[in-house]
Amino acid sequence: MFNLPFNHSLTLIIITVIVSLVAFSKQHVMNRLIFWPPAMKKGQYDRFITHGFVHADGTHLLFNMITLFFFGSVIESFYRQYFFNMGFVLFYVGGLIVAILPSYLKHKDDYQWASLGASGAVSAVLFAYILFKPWSLIFVFFIPVPAIIFAVLYVGYTIWSNKNSSSNINHSAHLWGAVYGIVVTIVIQPKILPHFLNELTNIPFFK
Repeated sequence: MFNLPFNHSLTLIIITVIVSLVAFSKQHVMNRLIFWPPAMKKGQYDRFITHGFVHADGTHLLFNMITLFFFGSVIESFYRQYFFNMGFVLFYVGGLIVAILPSYLKHKDDYQWASLGASGAVSAVLFAYILFKPWSLIFVFFIPVPAIIFAVLYVGYTIWSNKNSSSNINHSAHLWGAVYGIVVTIVIQPKILPHFLNELTNIPFFK
């Protein structure tokens, strides 16, 4: 574990909570920050990032921030050694952008579609974490599930929901955020792939 003089994941959580709470009570703030594709025609490309700092409701915000809190520190300790100590922030922001890109390309002319939330970047953090510790336990509704099992179920559910669900949840962002987290981490540190494969063979529950 690397020495962290300043906790960037905690800072991102604080900023996200503050901005989301403001947006809950001020609709004009929500409208300006949310990801709305037609706004790109007005040059508002900052929405590729700002949409990750507003959320639909308290539950949406709480789930994302709890996930970032518990798994962000491990990934931050890895990424901070890159890009002059700003690696984790760049990784997180990149997750927001990459995760929403497929949705943008699909809905770029749709005035009825919008998206918000940090889920894409949080998925990137979570799946990068799974590369390091695939057998660590993740509590899903207070039920402990091995991280790698959760990953398989999560990806399967997300793909199914993206094709069949009629809810307002942007499942595509979850999926592409996860892909981004895995691919970028392996590209940055190729040794993480053999580490992951080796960890998969060391099932702790059967020792």
